[in-house]
Amino acid sequence: MLSPETLAALRNLPLAAKTAAEGFLAGQHLSRRRGAGMEFSQYRPYLPGDDLRRLDWRLAARSDRYYIRESEVDTSLVVHLLLDASASMNHRDDNGLTKLDYARLLLAALAYLAHNQGDAVALTVLHPAGIQHLSGQSDSRQLPRIFHALENVEAAGRFPGNDALAPLTARRQRALIICVSDLYEENSEIEQLLTRLRAVSGEVMVLHTLARNELDFTHRGSVTFQDLETGHTLQLDADQQRAAYQQQLQEWLRNTAQNARRHGFDYHEVNTSEPLDRALREFLRRRQSIN
Repeated sequence: MLSPETLAALRNLPLAAKTAAEGFLAGQHLSRRRGAGMEFSQYRPYLPGDDLRRLDWRLAARSDRYYIRESEVDTSLVVHLLLDASASMNHRDDNGLTKLDYARLLLAALAYLAHNQGDAVALTVLHPAGIQHLSGQSDSRQLPRIFHALENVEAAGRFPGNDALAPLTARRQRALIICVSDLYEENSEIEQLLTRLRAVSGEVMVLHTLARNELDFTHRGSVTFQDLETGHTLQLDADQQRAAYQQQLQEWLRNTAQNARRHGFDYHEVNTSEPLDRALREFLRRRQSIN
């Protein structure tokens, strides 16, 4: 799987999305498209006595190995991608990528994967002044719309308020919500939004986006930190504070994960220094579980 830096270096989001998604699928025993909806096939090696009607001949031709299709699920729903575009997503990792850069790549790959498997894909970008929303579509023009919107996102300000977010939960629609965010919030505003979305949509996956340099606290010596949303600054000796910082960080991450799962969210950490494959795998796992 290509690194996020390599994908970003392509400077072509559609190509990066296709490269990441198809590279990931090449290593999976996954699906083929059949009309609208998604069909996943689970495979196991052929054993003498197995019903040959369940043998995947195309896979055999490609790999010279024989696999039996064990189960299939054919469903259709909206995959609703949610991007936190508040200023904290401008945090830059040691690999040169911001959280927003990584989120663009990840959401573009998820959109490509879902769209090419037959699902309608929606995108909502959460800006401080409100929301930018593309309703769920499965037509051939939807991916270019989503790529264009992602390419033009800029992170700024704070997470939008309840009034701006109200249209997202105004009506019920069966959907898999996938939220990419660093989950930095002042008054549980992200948690509240996702709770309301789960009530009207049914499924919420949270991809908690974290930079390696904030996880490992790679800073050295005297450092001045600035809150990207409030502008407040803090100067400290990184070497002296590392142990206390990491202890508090791990406690926050543990509490965040527990709280998310208590609300019924499918919660996963993603690291901006790592390839996209883990998040793509979790999406497909979740997508398979929905009937």
